[in-house]
Amino acid sequence: MTRPFAQSCENNQAPIAKVLQTAFAHSRHVLEVGSGTGQHGVYFAPRLPHVVWQTSELPEHHAGIAAWHAHVPAPNLRTPLHFDVRTSAWPQTAQGVFDAVFTSNTLHIVGWPLVQRLFALAGAHVPQGGVFVVYGPFNYGGTFTSASNQAFDAWLRARDAASGIRDFEAVVQLAQQHGWSLQHDHPMPANNRSLVFQKT
Repeated sequence: MTRPFAQSCENNQAPIAKVLQTAFAHSRHVLEVGSGTGQHGVYFAPRLPHVVWQTSELPEHHAGIAAWHAHVPAPNLRTPLHFDVRTSAWPQTAQGVFDAVFTSNTLHIVGWPLVQRLFALAGAHVPQGGVFVVYGPFNYGGTFTSASNQAFDAWLRARDAASGIRDFEAVVQLAQQHGWSLQHDHPMPANNRSLVFQKT
């Protein structure tokens, strides 16, 4: 099949990889929640050779992800698991527990109750010392950080009223409720951020 392609993945994967190389320096088994097109996995896995990179997505996206894996194979890259944050239990793996989680551009796509469920699941299953990296746009003090983010938020909410750019403070508070402590808030290109949390 034709490999799915998102220009935003192409644009942001190098700066995200720099964050992950530090954040996941001591990690061993990463669960990517919402692997999307599959572009991020094939870029990050070779640059993090010490980890097993486990992709996950809804089943309708698995073929596209597999097409990327065939095009850019890596020995530490795993075919996608079925994971639906609405209904799925936390994924199980023969290699042991996931000690790291990565998700990109998901918190503003799903409704807030699903953001809450994702942090609750990760908090319940990732061991102490584990790392959770969240990439995407955020508001600070209830204010958009750019006109483009404000326009993007309006587009999101017109498409799905439950979606929208999340408040940084609300996400940090939610994370703390489930045992996650914010370690770093990295500014990224195009008015995005990478939030690095550690399980305490």
